[in-house]
Order: sequence, then structure tokens, then C-alpha cells
Amino acid sequence: MKEIFNRDRIREEIIIPPYEGRSAFLRKGEELIIIDLEGKQVGDFVCFNHSDTQEYVSPVHMRASLSSIRLKKGDLLYSNRRRPLMQLVEDTVGVHDIFFPACDYYRYKMDFDHDDHPNCHDNLEKALNKFNIYPAIVPDPINLFMNIVLDEQGDYVIEEPLSKPGDYVKLKALEDVVIACTTCSQDMAPVNGWKVTSIKMQIVEAE
Repeated sequence: MKEIFNRDRIREEIIIPPYEGRSAFLRKGEELIIIDLEGKQVGDFVCFNHSDTQEYVSPVHMRASLSSIRLKKGDLLYSNRRRPLMQLVEDTVGVHDIFFPACDYYRYKMDFDHDDHPNCHDNLEKALNKFNIYPAIVPDPINLFMNIVLDEQGDYVIEEPLSKPGDYVKLKALEDVVIACTTCSQDMAPVNGWKVTSIKMQIVEAE
């Protein structure tokens, strides 16, 4: 993968292993690059206002504020208080999901009869604990690289992601924020191309 910028500006680099989640703190003006290392891997992403964790990026408020069901380069990531906390400034894929909740215990139990499958809800919750964030309800995520196709009736079909090895998104922090991201655990459907692989996060210092 070619260099996205001068590596001297990388403050922190985090690998998210398969079936796990990681969190990080970003100062206002810093950028977060989320890289799909092997391709076709969805990352469930959440973001909280560091100074008031009752405020968080909310896909339902984003859809209303953006008047769109798509996430596009230049879009602001609006919070449950309708304020932008981050902005999508670069995107090499252009296909993401802002409808689906994180997979959870009940998804695997009810739909696949699995009692102990890893899930994004628990992985996000665990990752956020590092920064003493214990949300009563884990917010719905932005599902980076997830490929949802609408048919002629407006119903959805889940297809394999379009992301290739090295594809990435870059998000700019508009406030001090805490973020968490998982490698989506779904290996029983096309969500991640039928297998779970690693994601890399890089935090880039403000210019």
C-alpha cells in the first residue's frame, strides 16, 4: 500500500485483530485513518464527545441532517445533538452502511443458533471501557465498507464489501473524541466476504 501521508505525523498505530475491537482518543484537528488490510472487512465504528460522553455520532441523526442514506466524502458525522463531531475527508471505497445495528449475542443466537459467537456490540462495549465509557446502550455504528444494495422495491440485500487490500477512509476530528472500531465478527453471511480479517487504525497529528 502506498503511503497516505508523511509517516512522521503518525501519533499512534493500532491493529484490530479479527473478532475484536479497539478504541482511541483523538484531539480536535487530528485525523483517523481506518485501513482494510486484506479487503472485504467491515469495521463497526462509533464516536463519543470526549468532554461529554452523552453525545455520540448517531446514524439516524446523520441521515436526517444529511438528507441521505449514503455516507460520502465530505459528509459530516452528526451527533445525537445534531452537531458534527467528525468529517469524512478521504474515502477510497465510497460504499458504507448507516442503517444496521452492531451484531450482538441475539443476532447469532436467534438467527444462527450460536450461544458463544464473538459480536461487535460486546467488542465495542469492551473497547470503550478503556476510556471509562460505559454507555447504557451502545449507539448504532457506522459500518465502514459494508455493502448494502437496495433492490427496485427499496428492500436491501447484503453483498460482499467492495474494499480491496489497502483501501481506507480518513476521518477528521472536529472535537476531542473517543472512537471505537471493531473487525466485524460476521462469518456466516457475505458481510465480510465470509471471513474475518484485521483492520489497522492510524492517528495522524494535526498540521
